[in-house]
This record gives sequence, C-alpha cells and structure tokens, in this order.
Amino acid sequence: MFPTALLTAFLLLAVSVAANPIVVRKPSVSLSFARHLNITGSRDLVAKDQARAKNLVAIGKAKQSGILSRAGVVSVGVTNVGVSYHATVGVGSPPTNYNLLIDTGSSNTWVGAGKTYVRTNTSIQTHNNMSVTYDHKSFSCTEFTDTVTIGPGLVIPGQSIGVASNFTGFSGLDGVLGIGPTDLTVGTLSPDTGSSVPTVTDNLFSSGTIPSNLVSVSFEPTTTESEVNGELTFGGTDSEKYTGAITFIPITSASPASHYWGIDESIWYGASTSILSTTAGIVDTGTTFILIATDAFDRYTSATGAVLDATTGLLTITPAQFANLQSLFFTTGGTTFELTANAQIWPRALNTLIGGTSGKIYLIVNDIRTSTGQGLDFINGYTFLERFYSVYDTENHRVGLATTPFTTATTN
Repeated sequence: MFPTALLTAFLLLAVSVAANPIVVRKPSVSLSFARHLNITGSRDLVAKDQARAKNLVAIGKAKQSGILSRAGVVSVGVTNVGVSYHATVGVGSPPTNYNLLIDTGSSNTWVGAGKTYVRTNTSIQTHNNMSVTYDHKSFSCTEFTDTVTIGPGLVIPGQSIGVASNFTGFSGLDGVLGIGPTDLTVGTLSPDTGSSVPTVTDNLFSSGTIPSNLVSVSFEPTTTESEVNGELTFGGTDSEKYTGAITFIPITSASPASHYWGIDESIWYGASTSILSTTAGIVDTGTTFILIATDAFDRYTSATGAVLDATTGLLTITPAQFANLQSLFFTTGGTTFELTANAQIWPRALNTLIGGTSGKIYLIVNDIRTSTGQGLDFINGYTFLERFYSVYDTENHRVGLATTPFTTATTN
C-alpha cells in the first residue's frame, strides 16, 4: 500500500460586504484541511478518476431524463476519488469532529463512513432517507438536521446532514462536505418532494454569515507530501491568490455537465493542433487528473508522442519529448488559459506514490473513456486547478477562472 500524503491548507471565510464577487484581503476565519491519497494499486488513481467520471455522467443523465435510481432517489457520486481534500468539521452541540471530504461534485453533507454519529440536543431526526453512492453501490442514510461548525464563528444551525451506517471504502474519512450546485440535492431525499436541500454554502449565505453565495478555491503545485498549498474561501475571493482578472463563465446548457460546475471550452495543443473543439465539461476538485474524451485523448497522445505506461495507466514521455512539449491552451468564456509543459506532468518527486518509477516523466492528461458529444467531454481536475484560481458562484450560475502566481511555475 502506498503512503498517505497529507498536504495542509487553509479554509477561509469572507465576512465583509462588498460588490459581487466579494474580494477578501484579510480573511478572518480559517480551518485547515489535508490531502488524502486513496490508492490501493498502481493503476488505482486513474481508475478512480474514470469511475467517478462515469458515475457523474450517469447521475446527470438520470436527472436530465427524470429517471430515479432503483432506491427511489438519485444517488450522489462522491467517493470514487484517488486524491481528495478533507477538513475537520464539527457536528452537534457540543460538536463531535468528523473528517469530511470537500467535494464540488456533490452537494449533500453526510457523516458515518468512519466515526459514528453522536447525537446531542441539537440533533433532530427527520422522516427522510438520503442517498449516497460508493463504487456504484447505493447506500441510504438517515437525514438529520443538526448544528454544523466549520470554524470559529462559523456555525450553521439546522443543517441537513445524512447519517450513514456500515459505510465502507473511506480510508481515514468520515463523510462528505458537499459544495456543489444546489440542484444536485434534488431527488436525494426519500420520500422525494422535488425540492432542493440547502447546502452548507446556501445556509451560510441565507443567514447573513457570508455576503455572497459562492466558494473560491486556490491550490498551489507541490512536490512534497506535507506542504501548505491551498485555500477554500466561502463568500468571496481572495485577491492575494490570483493575478489579473477573473473570467466568469456561465454554466453550460449541455447536459449532463449542466448539473455540475459545467462550462464550455476548447483545448489546443501548441499553436495549431486542435485537441478538443468547443464542448461541455466540468470543473471538479474531486477528480485528480485532466480527463478528456477518447478521440481528444488520442489526438493529444499523437501530438506529444507519448506512450501509455502499463503500470500507472498514465502517458509517459522521454526527456527529449518533454523538452519539446508544447503548452495546452484552454479557451472558455472568451479567455485562453495556458497550461505549460511543466504543468502537464505529474510531480516527479511523487512518482512512487502513484506506483511510478523515480525520475520518469508522466503526463496528467488522461482518457475519460467516452467519445465527444456526450455532454460531458472533459473534466478539469485538481492538476488543472493547482495552476488556476476557481470560483463556484451559485447565486449567478457561473464558474470563475483566473491565473495565479503559480500558473507558469516550474515546480514539477
């Protein structure tokens, strides 16, 4: 089994009132969160990304067609992740602390995967069940409302949470803190009322705790197992974490990407090689790599001269090919974002964590396992987001992207 990597970062809250989006220069509330490698085999990291993509597509299509799962609710695909970020969140009064996965691909909050839920005088059981999934298996949680404490001064009374029992597959994690679009919660309760369930972000906003209904994410590339490398900001954006202007992109109209933080974008390799024509996909903190449609992946493979490594499931290139590797250009919302050659490779110092060979060069672009035209043809995962600042704006139905001081860093 490969070692677990812990990367400490900050969870920060915007509390000042200003124009949307709120700009935060001195956030006043912080909560650390860590990176977790959930790997059980050399190809496991890629397989988990591809399984997650398949699950997200299936859920989105079910919502589009109005078809519910066999359990009577639409399951929330949140757990097929190889690299995840998780925070210590308190539930109840006095609070019991749970280690929860932070996920932009789901919107329900639930506990019980590891530590048992502890009832207090703020715990109120409803008459509903909540659905979650792991490895394509559906598990039903009991819904409670309870006080959720995310940090000092950041307390949410009456938050809907699911309480699971006998839930396996979460090594070191107790559940999920969902920060995806609110509409993802529709159909997750049984009996189904057809209404959404307010997320943690919704309730922070409606209570006036935060000035805007959005969440911003900042990562930094890293080559070590333990390094402060990120910030999650509720209610605003932190101007110290990005450069230039934020480009806001409306949520795509194409389903199933439209059910998530979905955008339309095109991808080019170098100045003249089209990898992916303008199409719909998603931005997702729960996916490790950049996944693109199979035909686009084939074009990328051909353009780079890379070969598939049987051990890791990643593309690999020689040092000479790396010297000639061109940038990838992602165009969305009228702005082009450059992913440099260095940003396209897995950190070589961490090769052994994914079952790779020390010193070998692995690429972080992989196959989503479906052809273009499916309505979710790419996922800009963590390895994209560590180079770009991202904003998830529920209030205005849009995603924001901006460059950072690390966009062109030669970290890897």
